[in-house]
Amino acid sequence: MLRVLWYFVKVGVAVAIAVWLAQHPGRVVIDLDWWELRIETSVGVLAVATLLMLAAAALIYRSWRSLRRAPGELRASRRGRRRAAGYQALTQGMVAVAAGDPQEARRQARKAGGLLGEPPLTLLLSAQAAQLTGEERAARGYFEAMLERPETEFLGLRGLIVQAMRGGAVAPALALARRARELRPRSAWVHDVLFRLLSRAGDWRLAQAALDASAAHDGVARREADRRRAALLVERSRASEAAEHEEEALQQARKAYALDPALAPAAAQTARLLARAGKARRALKTVEGAWPTCPHPDLAAVYGELVAGDSLARVKALEKLYETNPGHLESHIALAEAALDAKLWGEARNHLQSAARIRASGRVCRLMARLEESENGDAAAARAWLDRAGEPDEAWRCADCGALAARWGAVCGHCGAFGSLAWGPPADAAPSPTPALEAPAEA
Repeated sequence: MLRVLWYFVKVGVAVAIAVWLAQHPGRVVIDLDWWELRIETSVGVLAVATLLMLAAAALIYRSWRSLRRAPGELRASRRGRRRAAGYQALTQGMVAVAAGDPQEARRQARKAGGLLGEPPLTLLLSAQAAQLTGEERAARGYFEAMLERPETEFLGLRGLIVQAMRGGAVAPALALARRARELRPRSAWVHDVLFRLLSRAGDWRLAQAALDASAAHDGVARREADRRRAALLVERSRASEAAEHEEEALQQARKAYALDPALAPAAAQTARLLARAGKARRALKTVEGAWPTCPHPDLAAVYGELVAGDSLARVKALEKLYETNPGHLESHIALAEAALDAKLWGEARNHLQSAARIRASGRVCRLMARLEESENGDAAAARAWLDRAGEPDEAWRCADCGALAARWGAVCGHCGAFGSLAWGPPADAAPSPTPALEAPAEA
């Protein structure tokens, strides 16, 4: 609206000037003595002529300026077209990497390098193309070349870190990660890598500091951070215990259990250290509180050791523990073992049959063999049960690589994954069919 009003104001002023000139024409006389020329005209005509001359001069100037700038503009246009084609080649190369096509990725990388003069992204594309074909040495060369440029140093470090971690070279990867942290101290990825590498190196204290930094920069969710802290604290508790710092070990174990009540090693470590500190009642309460969420043989063993009295007293105590999680496989097995020790054959058989309905693992079959031999002295039946004990037992298994571990640890000893060990049967194990409840036929 304001622009329209301003336009009408300008038109009005121009019309007013034209009207005034028309009403007051005046006379202008120009004598050019050296040409013996005399020009007589009105003021209005002179004004129009002057305007036309100025317009012509401006047009001539702009034409001259355009001709002067034409070569530079042509060169800039050509550079722009090359740049656009280069970035299009980079895009197509990245798509080829995502699609797993190393030949196309390499071709597009060469094309982009020729058009763009090997900018940082071209080096990255070349490195990724080399990795697709398994040329790790060539990829390493590209990543090292990226270290020489400030704008690509972090990308080069990231590539070298990933290579070192893939090859299991923890110490070189750790040195590179610390260099990357100096460049990008607020990078959540860098702190997460440091956490994983320090965990593999067994430096639990520094690993916890890196985890805290990663969580502070939103690199890991709060719940996951608590789960990782709990695992680290269990390892720190074990290290403090080995160094005979019992009080510190107990504090760390209790913190771990508070952070992750579903972590059986944290509960078992807490209960065992409480018992060693003369706090047997608290130790029993710890196991009873943990059993509904994370029943495990280690917890049952700690609980049984805390019970004063003979084997019958242990059965009674484990019956109380059983009631906190009556339908679980570990509850049946723990009570069956206690009943076998107390020679309560009927109770042992009932719980083993219930356990077999859930899963007739090797542990259940071995306990059935022990029952047959102890109760009936039937060696043939015991051997038959042992022959059927081929179903994999529950064990600590890595969720990433499937490797077994005799003891829980925060880091998988096979693949180095953190927090991947879980107690249970193999992922593909199926519940046992009903015939597993019956005694095997004698040969």
